[in-house]
Amino acid sequence: MPNPFAEASDDDADDVELVRLASSGDRDALERLVLRHQAWVYNIAVRMVFYPQDAEEVTQEVLIKVVTRLSTFRSDSKFRTWLYRITANHVLNMKRRGAEKTPTTFSEYADAINGVPDLDLPDPQSVPVDVPLLVEETKVACTTGMLLCLDRRQRLIFTLGEVIGATDAVGGEVMEMTPANFRQCLARARRDLYQFMNHQCGLVNASNPCRCPKKTRGFIEAGHVDPHHLLFAAPLVRRVRDAAAGTAREIDGVADRSFAAIYRDHPFLEPTQQAGWLRRVLDLPEVRATLDLD
Repeated sequence: MPNPFAEASDDDADDVELVRLASSGDRDALERLVLRHQAWVYNIAVRMVFYPQDAEEVTQEVLIKVVTRLSTFRSDSKFRTWLYRITANHVLNMKRRGAEKTPTTFSEYADAINGVPDLDLPDPQSVPVDVPLLVEETKVACTTGMLLCLDRRQRLIFTLGEVIGATDAVGGEVMEMTPANFRQCLARARRDLYQFMNHQCGLVNASNPCRCPKKTRGFIEAGHVDPHHLLFAAPLVRRVRDAAAGTAREIDGVADRSFAAIYRDHPFLEPTQQAGWLRRVLDLPEVRATLDLD
């Protein structure tokens, strides 16, 4: 699965050809086009709404918009930019859902974390998965939750520029701003998030007492982590840093580079039942009527 934010003219040409075939009713071409980009849209959505189930709904909404608007795409531009502009507009304007329904400030989030007691790790015999997997779930859930303390626009820019690795030029195109403005907005989002983590998170600053293993059992007892239904951690998983290889950026105004590495070490999540998703989307009456699919 190619990284849509990497510079790859061959991939751009492949996208254009798939759009041409799909617009002519070629169902196989449309499926291939959607599968090239679906997981990237989903990984943006997860960082916007937190809960994977909500992110799946957001992704399907975006895909319906994309496939029913294929006729408006002009091949003199890059398909990836067009698609991710639709994604950006959708997530910026959608109604609040998931964890977003209860907006949280950094101060409130710190109080919530600090209110979870430091406890020993769970007894391995008492949980259905390996304890290190529960610690990983706690880490990813907690640091993903921190993103929700950014406003929606900051969160999206941080996800595009820092997590997934869009260049300033591509990020600016997607957000419909100049590359300089995108870089400036990204720098502000980084500073806000880093300032919080540097004063709260032991992953960023060793002098902070907060540690994921100490909070894991407390997160389980508080219902933030469900050992029987992990949202983010899995025994075998690809990392964002691997999926978005070659897109690391310089960090403006932030001294500690480990801050960004935490987010690029998050799992690169795959939507569940991708084939089922695709069939449901392609079988929608508005999709079939718009594209006259075979």
